[in-house]
Amino acid sequence: MSRRPVHPTDEELVASILDGRPELFADLVGRYQGRLVSYLHRMLRNEEDAHDLAQEVFVKIYGALDRFDPKYRFSTWLFRVAQNAAIDMIRKRRLKLVSIHRDDADGDGGDWELPGQDPTPYQDVRNVERGSAIRQAIDDLPWEYKELITLRHYGELSYDEIASMKEMPLGTVKNKLFRGRQMLKDQLGDFLTD
Repeated sequence: MSRRPVHPTDEELVASILDGRPELFADLVGRYQGRLVSYLHRMLRNEEDAHDLAQEVFVKIYGALDRFDPKYRFSTWLFRVAQNAAIDMIRKRRLKLVSIHRDDADGDGGDWELPGQDPTPYQDVRNVERGSAIRQAIDDLPWEYKELITLRHYGELSYDEIASMKEMPLGTVKNKLFRGRQMLKDQLGDFLTD
């Protein structure tokens, strides 16, 4: 009977890296790169900046691995560092720009087509409108809801990870996410009926 390979936890990988196996850091990057870039893209509203900042965050994390406390989740620590780095970048932008809100550079509104289906021209237009409306609705949320929605749906963090990161009770996180989604549903009523 063959056994499925056991994948080490993030915390086990960190311990192995610290014990002299730095090549294993690539496994951690592989596990989180897509989620981290997506999260940062949502916060920064610029794909190139998101990729650059994700790389900087991984370099910073690698340099600070010896300060990681294994009683906490690695993902929580990673996203907290990323969040702080994104906030710093946004603050620097505010000094240079009149407004931190800008339209998509390419104006496509995001990808909304379903895999394996070619959307009709009407669906293409509707998906662009829907993507733009969703982004605007999230941007219009009060910061506490916007932040939690972004962590959950773009950072793909679990409720527990968010609660740990934000140092909030789990019930509060769930309640605020529910309220934030309700606000989005109210704002996006026209787009949810199609």
